[in-house]
Amino acid sequence: MATSLLPSTFHNGYRQPGKGTPWVVESKEIGDDDEPHWITPPSSEVLSSTVHNTLGLNTLRTWPTIYDGTNSPHGIPKWWKPSEEVDVLICGGLSTKVATAGPAGLQIACSLTRQGVNFRIIGRDCLFILIEYKQLMPCTDKAAQPLIAGRADGVQPRFLETLHSWGLATEVHEEGPLIERTAIYKDGKKLMFNTSHQSDSRYRGLHIITQGQLERIYVRDLLRHKVLVERQFSIVDFEVTPDQSPSSHPVVIKLRNEKTGTEETVRSKFLVGSDGGASMVRKKLQIPFDGVSTDIYWGILDCKFESNYPHAWVFGSVISSKHGGCVIIPREDGYIRLYTQLDTSITGPIAQSRQAKSSAEFQESGGHVDAHSVTADEVLHQANKIFAPYELKFAAPLSWFTVWKISERVARSFSSPDCRVHLAGDAAHIHSVMGAFGLNASIMDSANLAWKIGMCAQNHAKLSTLGPTYDSERRYHANRIIHVSGSYLRFICNSTFPLAEFNHVNNEWPPLPEPQKYQPAAGKPEEDLEFLKTFFGNNGAFLLGIDADYAPSVIVPKSSSAAIAPRNGVRAPNPRVCFDMEKTGYLYDTLTGAARLHLVVFASDLQGPIRKNLKKLALAMSNPSCFFRRFGGLARFNPVLIIKCMPYEAEPLLMSDGLQVLKDNCTLIYDDRAPDEDAHTCYEVDHAKGAIVFVRPDLWIGTSVFLDQLDELDKYFEEWLVSDEEKSTMTNGINGHM
Repeated sequence: MATSLLPSTFHNGYRQPGKGTPWVVESKEIGDDDEPHWITPPSSEVLSSTVHNTLGLNTLRTWPTIYDGTNSPHGIPKWWKPSEEVDVLICGGLSTKVATAGPAGLQIACSLTRQGVNFRIIGRDCLFILIEYKQLMPCTDKAAQPLIAGRADGVQPRFLETLHSWGLATEVHEEGPLIERTAIYKDGKKLMFNTSHQSDSRYRGLHIITQGQLERIYVRDLLRHKVLVERQFSIVDFEVTPDQSPSSHPVVIKLRNEKTGTEETVRSKFLVGSDGGASMVRKKLQIPFDGVSTDIYWGILDCKFESNYPHAWVFGSVISSKHGGCVIIPREDGYIRLYTQLDTSITGPIAQSRQAKSSAEFQESGGHVDAHSVTADEVLHQANKIFAPYELKFAAPLSWFTVWKISERVARSFSSPDCRVHLAGDAAHIHSVMGAFGLNASIMDSANLAWKIGMCAQNHAKLSTLGPTYDSERRYHANRIIHVSGSYLRFICNSTFPLAEFNHVNNEWPPLPEPQKYQPAAGKPEEDLEFLKTFFGNNGAFLLGIDADYAPSVIVPKSSSAAIAPRNGVRAPNPRVCFDMEKTGYLYDTLTGAARLHLVVFASDLQGPIRKNLKKLALAMSNPSCFFRRFGGLARFNPVLIIKCMPYEAEPLLMSDGLQVLKDNCTLIYDDRAPDEDAHTCYEVDHAKGAIVFVRPDLWIGTSVFLDQLDELDKYFEEWLVSDEEKSTMTNGINGHM
């Protein structure tokens, strides 16, 4: 959302411009019987940018009662009672000079609340989450409200697939434009204009939504779950005590209320730091932030523009061999996010322009240009040099403006050695804007971490085996982002600045794909096209979040069977399926829940040689010694039975030979599409042997087996889950498998 919503009316059945403030319901002096109980809460108009152009000021309407948590002008609800002993604490990120409960922390909170896990979330120099089993806890943030404008602006299909499993995707993907085309011009000539961002995901391409709007969606979701964001709090210090007993809360955090000056001590089982690139949590853990700070600066303008550039409202880039590059991201309501490469050197155009104006301040600086002194007009002037012979000019007040220096860094570890403290989002990795990886990598961090610490906090999983997989899985992916995003950045910016190298940080990982290097001195159109063809061919799916495989671990064993074609550790394919005679959809529609362990059973047509193995599966699901019952049954697992027949054909086949157990315990899916596009073909299942695929809560494939290999699943889950029998011998708290 770039500016305040204008009044509208649906008088004729569709949105049209309206008048006044139709959302305001005021108290009327006409007697108690006729006075509405609900009246409109107070709103405020907030400047969206600290920098402005000559066309005026831009404001956004915000609703403090809804979004400001403990800073609400209506006070704190009576049901809000924060505990001093919890399971997880989240500390929020730093946005310029104020802290915000940023996307990574809020996403973890949204997952934890769906698991019935308790937490608090705070802000300023770090973001943490505290979790307490079967208790509700608030969230904390030193900022008085969510992010108003700017920062991240697009979400990949994988981001939305994750939100879909939490029930939040619809509100996000319908917000702004869908990016499905890319235009790239160089030196005034078209280099490429084609379809892009194509995927097999139901969400297809890149969806535009502002980070502030996304944060507001998360805050509303938490409020529905009786969770408040605690605003204007900060962390003073934390430590992890030696006590690692099953009932312990070994992380001790000292918090300060910045509004009142009071302090409190909170004990937690886990601490999550999503506190930005300058992470206090990471520094406290003495974890190196490997990588480089480049010499590349972006001037970023959110505004409406007038332009004769033929693809001004199409996603893409404009490159000048002499002046650098611009990136165009079309926004909602005709707005554009324009990234412009800045030359802040003594001999650059900004310095020359200031020299010509004989600025006293510039002379005193010795001719040096402080990047953060660059004005919006200077950025627009630089953009026009890059766009030449085309021109740009402002067509509305600025919605947002900032200058960013590109750094490419990855924390050497995302977790403390005891897995009690974790890093997520920018606290763990920072990189260029190319590929929209900041926000989109954060959802993968959040989804990966939240189900693991949630299950450990509730004694469902073993911290000693499950905990370390967060670092090994997410850090490898972050390193690959640096290579992919960095390569594309250097192409757009004509830069030879060396890429950061990370292969040395973990010798057990498979080698990263060789980064694609570009030599800007060449500059021939055919060489540029060859670079783009190779780059998008190798990285197209990665840029959409759907190509992000995880290395072997206790939860991603090396594939030993050929039960299905997709490898362990890759995104679970999401084919179209039928749910009943009146409803169709996608497989993911049944794979919901923040911590459900999905067992997808491919059962062919329930007949032939596969039937005897289905009988064994039915018996096993009723057997207390089988993994299904031992590790929680339907409270933990989500069994889905995919049948290659129509609903009316499946009904009688499930009523005999003991298969009624499958009917009673599984969600039934009918694989009735044509054979060349059905779910069995998508997973390449043997119709004689069938398969069971374990899909993790974050929608990656954990492992797969043939239907007659149930003992393999017993061994697999034994490695990292806690059985009901083991729980009965433990006190309440994290299990003792340390």
